[in-house]
Amino acid sequence: MPTTSETEATDFPFVRVEDAIDWINSLIPFGIRPGLDRIELLMERLGSPHRRLKFIHVAGTNGKGSTCAMLTSVLLANGYDVGTFTSPYIEKYTNRLKYNNEDIPEDTLLQLVNKLKPLVDEIAQTPLGSPTTFEVSTALAIMYYATVTFPDVVVWETGLGGRLDVTNIVTPIVSIITNIGHDHMDILGDTIEKIAAEKAGIIKPGVPAVTTVEQPEALEVIKQAAEKNQSTLYVMNEQFRVELLHAIENEQNFTFFGPFRSMEGMSLTMNGAHQLKNAAASLMALEVLRQYMAFMLEDATTQEGLKRAAWPGRLEMVCEKPRMLLDGAHNPEGAATLALALRDTYRYERLHIMMGMLSTKHHPDVLRHILPLADTVIFTEPDFRKKMDAESLKHIAEQVMEGEGDIQCPTILVEPDWHKALEQLQAMTEPGDLAVVTGTLYLIADVRSFVLHRTESEKGW
Repeated sequence: MPTTSETEATDFPFVRVEDAIDWINSLIPFGIRPGLDRIELLMERLGSPHRRLKFIHVAGTNGKGSTCAMLTSVLLANGYDVGTFTSPYIEKYTNRLKYNNEDIPEDTLLQLVNKLKPLVDEIAQTPLGSPTTFEVSTALAIMYYATVTFPDVVVWETGLGGRLDVTNIVTPIVSIITNIGHDHMDILGDTIEKIAAEKAGIIKPGVPAVTTVEQPEALEVIKQAAEKNQSTLYVMNEQFRVELLHAIENEQNFTFFGPFRSMEGMSLTMNGAHQLKNAAASLMALEVLRQYMAFMLEDATTQEGLKRAAWPGRLEMVCEKPRMLLDGAHNPEGAATLALALRDTYRYERLHIMMGMLSTKHHPDVLRHILPLADTVIFTEPDFRKKMDAESLKHIAEQVMEGEGDIQCPTILVEPDWHKALEQLQAMTEPGDLAVVTGTLYLIADVRSFVLHRTESEKGW
């Protein structure tokens, strides 16, 4: 018969939350393994808690996080309790699991991990193998919302893709696909159509869906998926649209036109034309819930909630002396969006850019958007195992500039140590200039925490 101490050790594998988070991150080497078998078994052994929750499922190449932030902010303003599950996190692991915009308490996270770990260990001994870090995080989110906080709705961001993404275990009340772009092509497919098919996998039978996808070939795939599932699909510039009325830095005013009604006097403090599309998707999804699920949403309150929405690391001005903007433009579409905002929204005399990327990304297509705008580019390296070395990025940039011929050629510097690169960036940015840190979110997270003196920041994904 086990002793009391042995029972406690079995029942409570971790005493400190730091050890619990370290265990979750220790599963990273199991990698990205698309499929729902392990999460389905986990949920079955937990009593299928996900079936007791209402989800808004959000997929897309870019814009998922911002859309989740808008949905959360509007629902909160209207008096709903909201769970929000997003990835990656910017500062701390607990950022990923929010309830009413507050991180999961560390003691609650510890209790849930202690309940979950024995189940994960059991499944690791089966032919399915160990659940991954993301699978464990998803299970924790479901446990938190279904057994601790009981929100009215959960804003639920996909991790990667859609069809085989772990989050796709849920049946939502509405699905959103923000856009389709060239990212994770090694996993999702090497064409826009294949990537669209994976994203469209979140469309469930009879569940309405909203999309701002614009490429005809991708949109056709999504329309076919909706038709197959007998799901009503709301497409931007078909069933709904936005009209920009006025835009300056930190303010965009617009009118939303939907199939049920129009909404005037809407505004965003989030910058970039792409955020108008994310706002349109959010408002359309909320209109579906108001029209068909009796959600009580007041226009004035919705307007205020949307205006308050914010998302770290995306066109975020973190410093005024010198002016420093952070933007996690880690794929070609994100770089194009950043470039458009730098041309249309921000004013500056000289533009200095610091960039670090992962080795798995499409570097030439990202650089093609960014290089023509910059006076100076500093290539550096994120603290992450899949980093692209800065010298190689420089060589790719030189090839891009040679290929383009007549584009403006910035001064290129290489400093692998991002701390030193940041010092250089700050030193060269004069009053009237603009400094931009961009590339992988692993770099953005570290720079953001450093600049804002967030001493509790963790390294993570």
